[in-house]
Amino acid sequence: MLEFDHLVIAAERLDEGVAWAEARLGVALEAGGQHARYGTHNALLGLAGGLYLEVIAIDPEAATPEGARWFGLDSFSGAPRLVTWVCRSPGLAKGPVPAGFDGIVALTRGALAWDMAEAEGGVLPFDQCHPGLIDWGDTAHPATRLAPSGLELERLTLTHPDAEGLRAALAGLQDARVEIIRGPEAGLRAVLRGPEGREVRL
Repeated sequence: MLEFDHLVIAAERLDEGVAWAEARLGVALEAGGQHARYGTHNALLGLAGGLYLEVIAIDPEAATPEGARWFGLDSFSGAPRLVTWVCRSPGLAKGPVPAGFDGIVALTRGALAWDMAEAEGGVLPFDQCHPGLIDWGDTAHPATRLAPSGLELERLTLTHPDAEGLRAALAGLQDARVEIIRGPEAGLRAVLRGPEGREVRL
């Protein structure tokens, strides 16, 4: 079983990513923290329905990690943009390693502790249209610590040449907000709805 967890916006620099997101969303993000294993840092925004959004970038003050950084950040360049998403997968560490992933690692950041599936080479399957997989275990979900933003995810559209394969890989997800369509190039688009019906596209 999979459950929608959060959206991931990547940036070359965290301050650039935060400014880009805040200009589009119309609300301020909250400080996140550092991820020592991957040499990254982030900022967060609470969304309705127990979801959240993160802006993530390579931390210039962190040591270079031994392995690949997550979410394809080692090869990321250009303007900030939505690059992938993450789903909760309860019992992640107890089951077989999902296809396209190298293994499961236990991570911590402050009071947070979770299991994460590491993608091969740091790039998620299906050109990052497949979500990252996470299990928060007994840790309170980060969204419970974030102030409400007034924004709600309305739709996430995943475009990929192998749409059927992606649908099969996500058979465990029952979420009407996620649509998968066939297209010549892989890509993600999110539509959020704000107060008084204001629409935000990422």
